[in-house]
Amino acid sequence: MTKLSGFKAYDIRGKFPEELNEELAYKIGYYYTKYLNAKKIIIGHDIRKSSEVLSLNLANGINDAGADVVDIGLCGTEMIYFGTSFLETDGGIMITASHNPPEYNGMKFVKKDSVPVGYNSGLNKIEKMIVKKNPIIVSDEKGKVTGLDLMNDFINKLKKIFNNNKIKPLRVVVNAGNGCAGLALDELEKILPVEMIKIFNNPDSNFPNGVPNPLLPENRAYTIDAVKKHNADLGVAWDGDYDRCFFFDEHGNFIEGYYIVGLLAKSILKNNPGENIVHDPRLIWNTLDIVKANFGTPVQSISGHAFIKEKMREVNAIYGGEMSAHHYFRDNAYSDSGMIPFLLVLQLISEENKTLSKLVDGMIEKYPCSGEINSTISNPKKKLEDIAQKYTGGKRDRNDGLSVEYDDWRFNLRISNTEPIIRLNVESRGNVELMKQKTEQLLKEIRG
Repeated sequence: MTKLSGFKAYDIRGKFPEELNEELAYKIGYYYTKYLNAKKIIIGHDIRKSSEVLSLNLANGINDAGADVVDIGLCGTEMIYFGTSFLETDGGIMITASHNPPEYNGMKFVKKDSVPVGYNSGLNKIEKMIVKKNPIIVSDEKGKVTGLDLMNDFINKLKKIFNNNKIKPLRVVVNAGNGCAGLALDELEKILPVEMIKIFNNPDSNFPNGVPNPLLPENRAYTIDAVKKHNADLGVAWDGDYDRCFFFDEHGNFIEGYYIVGLLAKSILKNNPGENIVHDPRLIWNTLDIVKANFGTPVQSISGHAFIKEKMREVNAIYGGEMSAHHYFRDNAYSDSGMIPFLLVLQLISEENKTLSKLVDGMIEKYPCSGEINSTISNPKKKLEDIAQKYTGGKRDRNDGLSVEYDDWRFNLRISNTEPIIRLNVESRGNVELMKQKTEQLLKEIRG
């Protein structure tokens, strides 16, 4: 079967209009509705120039298949996750390319109860219908489109997850990156007892200050400079569709998502001892220590939102975290959120009466890590096996790439689902030099 280049492991993503265009959006809407046998689907979109025309055609396809559309307009991905569950629709589609360059766009999918739909759980069937040109028969009872402003309901949902009364009057730099987060931040500002110093808050499809991807070191300088300039208590930056947020301490230091997983686990277990906490296998020692010390049970999952959400449902986990800054909450339909971590960290800083650096520095010192390092190579599968043959002495786990654990250091090596890229993470037990040495050694072997 011919493959459509935009269909990826977890979503649809590609350049507009070469890989994703109006005609394809219509077909996706039509066939997704048929696949779900849906009567109502919620849709929303990010700020990209192509988003509105894709949204219009997506809605037409859904309507022609006989289903109604609830269109919540410009929003974040987590509002689609929330809205699908809150409105009890049969599915939800978010039009976004998140942190990709401006010429890209894409779609993320969920079905009833915000259960994710990826390539192996439905998108492959949609692709097959499109490629095989299954007949499109416009329903005798076409659906209709209803516009809905869901922001107030979304904010009310957030208010049930954090305790606003426990948050102190902090000064916080918030960087929406000209994506969609600014809309939610404007509403949260009305209820939070914090001073928000907003940078790049207005949605702008031109992304005049760079694509909103705080994982790129060159994109962090704006937030770092603002934290220092305004003597802020912390800084927070979001990606384009704000399903991820990234933290900076009061000195402007970027905090790896790995340590935020531990921080949130500690915060949540404080009031919910005995609960299951799901984590990915890339960096684990800090998370294991904190979860066990706070009377929780750590549960490992394969990396990726579909796997994390599935595992969380399986074990009824209250929280799941990935070092890539995806954070999932049972009270949020097991879905990832970029606003809930922001609010919970504000609450934790206030409750503990400690700066963010004081909360995480001990973790960083105890378990220094490399952060994820990507290498583009011609044959990632062969390289992974070469590394596996070389590192034979430690405890091994092949559940998600290759994890090898020794007494004082460990690493995980994974292959990208969509690109010829291999991803390395290294951590040690309190030995920064050892971590750096092993990282450098592995990178030479990977790239050599």
